[in-house]
Amino acid sequence: MTTNKIIVALDVADEESAIALIDKLESVTFWKVGLELFTSSGPSILKILKSRQKRIFLDLKFHDIPNTVAGACRAAAGYGVDLLTIHATSGRDALKAAQQAVQEGATQAGVEPPKLIAVTLLTSISARQLAFDLKIPLELPEYALQMALMAQEVGLDGAVCSPQEVAQLRQICGDDFVLVCPGVRPTWAESGDQKRSLTPAQAIQSGADYLVIGRPITAAAAPELAWKRIVQELTTVL
Repeated sequence: MTTNKIIVALDVADEESAIALIDKLESVTFWKVGLELFTSSGPSILKILKSRQKRIFLDLKFHDIPNTVAGACRAAAGYGVDLLTIHATSGRDALKAAQQAVQEGATQAGVEPPKLIAVTLLTSISARQLAFDLKIPLELPEYALQMALMAQEVGLDGAVCSPQEVAQLRQICGDDFVLVCPGVRPTWAESGDQKRSLTPAQAIQSGADYLVIGRPITAAAAPELAWKRIVQELTTVL
């Protein structure tokens, strides 16, 4: 189903606002809970989503030493979420520790382990910023690919990348590697702080498994109409 490809970002300040959006967008089946909402509400928002049989992308982008990310992933896996993120730049050892901890945490909680996916490079970072601010000597597509390949080599389930890198990653990493694309913007929505964007249809055609879409839906004057418009646009390519 088309709707299964779209993860709507619950990028709101508090649990009350999140519940209001969930109520308004009843046909959304997959929600993203990020840093702001999780810091505000804690795991209770995850329980609310689970009680409504929603799928959950817990997007906390862990980035720390191996022991710390392992502990965080072990705890997060116990919530029964579907997707969980860690920064690839945490390094190979941290990625390995996180992947093992996800399995342990899920087993201890008696739930299915989430798919652990590596963030290659934030979609707010441009090629110029990668070179001049972060001092990375690789071209941006090559850097994103190397981060994804490292994650795949240590056993992670997939990667987060911008729509502009997804075609190359799909070709090289294969069909079984889950690719999640934030920074997706319909032609009728503002780009905001996203630097490397495509439309939903373009991202799916390029090889994305899931699209993370927030403000074009949640900040729209009529969120339910924006949601339906994006779903309709995707039905033409799926």
